[in-house]
Amino acid sequence: MSGAQTDDERILEELRPRAFAIAYRMLGSVAEAEDVVQEALLRLHRALEAGERIESPKAYLATVVTRLAIDELRSARARRERYVGEWLPEPLLASEEDDPAQHAEIADSLSLAFLVLLESLSPEQRAVLLLRDVFDYPYREVAEIVGKSEPAVRQLATRARRRVDEGAPRFETSREQRERLASRFFAAVERGDLGGLESLLAEDVELHGDGGGKAPALARPVHGRARVARTLGAWARAAARFGGFSLDPVTVNGQPGAVIRDPGGGLINVMALEIVDGRIGAVRSVVNPDKLRHIGRPADLQELMRRASAGPGDPPGKSV
Repeated sequence: MSGAQTDDERILEELRPRAFAIAYRMLGSVAEAEDVVQEALLRLHRALEAGERIESPKAYLATVVTRLAIDELRSARARRERYVGEWLPEPLLASEEDDPAQHAEIADSLSLAFLVLLESLSPEQRAVLLLRDVFDYPYREVAEIVGKSEPAVRQLATRARRRVDEGAPRFETSREQRERLASRFFAAVERGDLGGLESLLAEDVELHGDGGGKAPALARPVHGRARVARTLGAWARAAARFGGFSLDPVTVNGQPGAVIRDPGGGLINVMALEIVDGRIGAVRSVVNPDKLRHIGRPADLQELMRRASAGPGDPPGKSV
């Protein structure tokens, strides 16, 4: 293997994390982002191998990734319009130390809440907002990447900011406070402690679930402290009927969360918390097995529910 090839491989490996960071935020899908990054890296590799003069491999890769992601978003819109129930992004698990998004504003842009908010934007608006406000590319470079004039890009950015500003999530800045509150919340879920849950929830808390028609899930979001606590309590009782469950705290898209597994280790769901003003402001749960396969083996929820319904007592409620 020649030295030039080794240098090229090193460049590609160094650029991969930033390319994935852009692609995932654009698409909200780990699998789709990985496909886009792989294709973009292959194009860059071929260009370098062919001796093509590329002044900035970083800019070249950002351009290819963004344009491929825009094309993917356009085709994904029709699929998402047919999606059964509420759509949530595929959860991305990482410790804060492993997350390449080191700064608070970049970490916030990784949250499920923010990614859902981006769904209201056109693909071009989404690209411009992320490149300019999250990854800090100058307008001139953003214009080159998306293939538009600089005035047009500035206009797209203004419209995108106007759309997301009102709904932009506000997170606790203290990591210690987030972890303490999350620990108390998940302990209360495991115990089925409704009173303990209610004391941790904001009055206007929201509970979201994504089953995608592939797994039992909420038909629509649940709102309000008492209703959310009751729903979580019912889920814990149902999960206990499956033979128990394990709950492992993890960082989900830069925010506190948990991976929940059945007794055989199958993934039941991944939960992410939105913590605002010292309370749980939102709980988002991904149950769709297609969105969990990159993490591990999904549980067979239908089989678990059949076993539970065969036992004594009330039939299990829907998973959240």
